Amino acid sequence: MAKTNLYDMTGKVIGEIELNDSVFGIEPNTAVMHEVVKNHLANMRQGTQSTLTRAEVRGGGRKPWRQKGTGRARQGSIRAPQWTHGGIALGPKPRSYRYTLNKKSRQLAIRSALSAKLAAGAMVVVDNITLPEIKTKAMVSFLESISAKSALIVTPAVEKNVVLSARNIPGVQTTFASVINVYDILKADKFVVDQKAVEMIQEVYAK
Repeated sequence: MAKTNLYDMTGKVIGEIELNDSVFGIEPNTAVMHEVVKNHLANMRQGTQSTLTRAEVRGGGRKPWRQKGTGRARQGSIRAPQWTHGGIALGPKPRSYRYTLNKKSRQLAIRSALSAKLAAGAMVVVDNITLPEIKTKAMVSFLESISAKSALIVTPAVEKNVVLSARNIPGVQTTFASVINVYDILKADKFVVDQKAVEMIQEVYAK
């Protein structure tokens, strides 16, 4: 069983915690993590970009000059793509970039990301991530005590004081054990997780 230090909210080591090797001790699969991150970013795209075709641009209903006899190239509309202010040929239209990956790949990517964080010494397990009041200064002090410039803070459930205390700190994001994703885990310098959240993660992802 893998082991890591257990911290309190003052940043002091108060013990050790055992972690499931099938979740936190596997060889990270970088290819699968890349695929899952790419999928996550694609699914976040709005896909609302749009250009006007020659049928949608205002004007151009009349043929600009007669077909023959002028010495100029034949033209059917001043809104054809080769004209200034003409329509766009083969431009983007609203579309969905969403696609799905199979469940095994997503779970392997999560386990790989968690194992990579632990192996890099970038995972901090806290006995109980909670604050008595909404205080950004208290959250900054806690993050400084564990040397976290950017961090993903994971709690077992909604901790209002934690969420509101961390929301104005650049590079700091809060989430819950049930909705963690590979992109957020890898993006943060430190993976700061509540002890109970670790147990929930292991229940879901342990083999």
